[in-house]
Amino acid sequence: MSLRNPPKVIRLTAHDGSTVEFLDEVKGSGGLKDCYFSPDRSYVVLFFRDPVDANGRDRLTNIVGRFRDGIFQQAGGDYWKNVYCWPERTLEWNGRFGITAPVYAKHFFFEHGSKNGDTLGIRGREKEGKWFASANNRNKFLDPKELGSWANYLRVCLLISRAVRRMHMAGLAHSDLSYKNVLVDPKGGNACIIDVDGLVVPGKFPPDVVGTPDFIAPEVVASAKLDKRDPNRKLPSIVTDCHALAVLIYMYLLYRHPLRGGKVHDADPTRDEELGMGERALFVEDPADPSNRIKVGQVRPSELPWADTQQRPYTLTGPYLAPLFLRAFGEGLKNPAQRPGASDWENALIRTVDLLQPCVNTSCEQGWYVFDNSSKPRCPFCGTPFKGVLPVLNLYYSTHKPGQFRPENHRLMVYTNQSLFSWHVSRNIAPNEKLTQDQRQRAGYFVFHQDRWYLVNERMPELFNATDNLPVPLGEKVELREDMKLLLSRAEGGRLLHVQLVDSR
Repeated sequence: MSLRNPPKVIRLTAHDGSTVEFLDEVKGSGGLKDCYFSPDRSYVVLFFRDPVDANGRDRLTNIVGRFRDGIFQQAGGDYWKNVYCWPERTLEWNGRFGITAPVYAKHFFFEHGSKNGDTLGIRGREKEGKWFASANNRNKFLDPKELGSWANYLRVCLLISRAVRRMHMAGLAHSDLSYKNVLVDPKGGNACIIDVDGLVVPGKFPPDVVGTPDFIAPEVVASAKLDKRDPNRKLPSIVTDCHALAVLIYMYLLYRHPLRGGKVHDADPTRDEELGMGERALFVEDPADPSNRIKVGQVRPSELPWADTQQRPYTLTGPYLAPLFLRAFGEGLKNPAQRPGASDWENALIRTVDLLQPCVNTSCEQGWYVFDNSSKPRCPFCGTPFKGVLPVLNLYYSTHKPGQFRPENHRLMVYTNQSLFSWHVSRNIAPNEKLTQDQRQRAGYFVFHQDRWYLVNERMPELFNATDNLPVPLGEKVELREDMKLLLSRAEGGRLLHVQLVDSR
């Protein structure tokens, strides 16, 4: 038996003057590129199979240069290293143009894979979002240990929204946002946007692709047969990214597609697809037009109960996300300017995370749910009601006038060992990439002890019980009582908590 010779190490000088090494062995191929690993597997080298024209080279040079610097070299730049797989260098080899990019983090590879000892053989492969955005794939194929909780899907959506927001702020569009180009880790609540080498800059770098089916905006589908030079042809842009982002969030939280319902537009399947995803696109949960509702009798058992919009309506996502879905898949289908932007989704997701409650049923598949503002809260996933006293904290913020506070339409639900952070203490601190290390530290936490709820003060030197007119020193706790008011900070933008107790005993 002969052993195969190990692959040769290729050593090149990249266009920025740095040294690049990789093994002369193709380890993977995508639609456009072949992938080679560095000897230490810390980065990959991706070579385009087809020649890259001058405009393409200019685009890639800008992506690894000024576009990258504009994001990674600014305040909070290190944050993005975990959220993007951003190309770092360009190079050439044997007449082929290429880029280098970091290797995906370990948690973006399947640890367990599919059911029954990984019968599909996906253990060790990348966690493409398609596995997690479909009820059929989740129920039928994936090992349950890969699925993660519903709370983690909210965090996945938050990271994706934040990453898209940052690209859009820089004037860049991804052009092909989909579950193919976003890796997710629902077990840890992580997400990473990949395939950044096709970024669109309006007026300078046009799109190379129109997108991935299921995520292409209706106006792009409807005008796809027009010549690219036709002014009526719609191409990928920031507003089409906004449609794709809304679809991704809907699918990660509800495990179904927002436009694929039971309505038939044409007897010809191809034409039916063009109409249903293009000019006649209709939300499957449109409150004014039920004609595209999913027909439960026609879906596979593995798609249930998620395909049943009566059992799993979009409204279970809560008071901040539900209106955005209506905008995105209502007027936003026909009028792209009305679509929620990435920052709208980011802000709504932050507030939704603050409404989460752990399900008291330890066997609940989703584990968490959004408080529905009722006096008898119950998990919408398993139907288990909450039993006991549930504190609801209504947030107010201080104005420039001392002693004056304004409501925020922002609530914080309490559960045992839940944390209070600096962005809860002050309205002037946003929970985003610019948080300092100090601001990331917990400011306090909640405990349930002997049938009473308490807030323990860890890092709020000005915490004040405004109801009893008493300070709450660091290291001390204060009991949460009905109608109590707690001042977290006296600075402008400091928050006041108004306590409500929901008694479901």
